[in-house]
Amino acid sequence: MTTPDSDGLLAEQLLRLTRRVFRIQKRHLGQRGLGVTPAQSRLLRTLAHCDAPPRMADLAERLEVVPRAVTSLVDALEDGGKVRRVPDPTNRRVIRIELTGDGVKTLRELHDVRRAAAEEILAPLSDEQRAALGGLLDTLVDGPHWQH
Repeated sequence: MTTPDSDGLLAEQLLRLTRRVFRIQKRHLGQRGLGVTPAQSRLLRTLAHCDAPPRMADLAERLEVVPRAVTSLVDALEDGGKVRRVPDPTNRRVIRIELTGDGVKTLRELHDVRRAAAEEILAPLSDEQRAALGGLLDTLVDGPHWQH
């Protein structure tokens, strides 16, 4: 049984781990010289999971940020040749955002960066500990699976 103090400690440990993951990923990004910030990386990954090029408002909603933040991210990524603004085929007043070939290449490199960061973080764990952690994280990410 957990106590409020142990839950507080777990919450603090999770926050510290999250910050560490962020720092390590940022360092790996810098070492690769991709010219992409963590926020831009997140936008690229979000674009990759869209069935069709989204509108800016759709990206803002998916990223849970204000539209102005998406505009800044898209501007920088467009300047870097990783995304482009394209007119909607059915309504030319609507602008959609799509990945360029360079954006797709950058996504592959970002995947390698994330993998390297994860390996660095998980290095102290045995295979058994990694498997146990994976199961615990699945439970936390997916939430409880009981029937209502």
